[in-house]
Amino acid sequence: MSRLIARITRFTRSPQGQRTIASARRAAADPRKRAQARSLLGRLRGRR
Repeated sequence: MSRLIARITRFTRSPQGQRTIASARRAAADPRKRAQARSLLGRLRGRR
């Protein structure tokens, strides 16, 4: 498990990881994207 955390940490510090994080933050700030994510999570929870 610690290997996985180390890999994730290394990725988040890389330039590609920083771009991914910035993209996710922009998407989270967009009300339409937020509604899409909420809808998707609701559907996933409903299947269980």
